[in-house]
Amino acid sequence: VQLQAYGGGLVQAWSSLRLSCAASGGTLSRDHVAWFRQAPGKEREFAAAISLNGRTTYYGDSVQGRFTISRDNFKNTVVLQMNNLEPEDTAVYHCAAGGNLYWTSPSEWPYWGQGTQVTVSS
Repeated sequence: VQLQAYGGGLVQAWSSLRLSCAASGGTLSRDHVAWFRQAPGKEREFAAAISLNGRTTYYGDSVQGRFTISRDNFKNTVVLQMNNLEPEDTAVYHCAAGGNLYWTSPSEWPYWGQGTQVTVSS
């Protein structure tokens, strides 16, 4: 399965942005899916994950309460709704699949797509 993240852009602090992860060449419905992000000069950081049936979600401490992950298996997409964005959220956001729901290390997720840039201005 090939993944593609899109929906990034330049926004002001405290605004919202909605990212999508689309799959092609296969179905996402059999995999947990996660979002990671990587800021310049920093390691890739876990943001959120959702179970294959969408019933369970898990968030990193830095986004808990502001970001919401959801999925539509019929559309083969996973969405990351980001609210109250802060300049510290500036990063390239990647979606990943095939890992365990509670694994937060990027190396534990086998399938990755190209990321989308999110820039939050103060």
